Amino acid sequence: MNDEANEAKQSDERPLTFWQIAGSTAAAALGVQKRANRERDFSRGKPMHFIIAGVIFTAVFVLVVALVVQTVLRNAT
Repeated sequence: MNDEANEAKQSDERPLTFWQIAGSTAAAALGVQKRANRERDFSRGKPMHFIIAGVIFTAVFVLVVALVVQTVLRNAT
């Protein structure tokens, strides 16, 4: 039982993976997030990682929207 407690404690101390941060960033952009993931993000995540992910997500989103608009306008004429 002591080993299980140690494993649970170690899993709570590990930093978030790239995919966990990306998923949380996408969920934040859509305005949906599970309570467990939010608590995980606040307990294990580093603010700078989420700031960087948010900036990258926003830049990619703006570029995709601009590309879609440009493609639609080009095909409309």
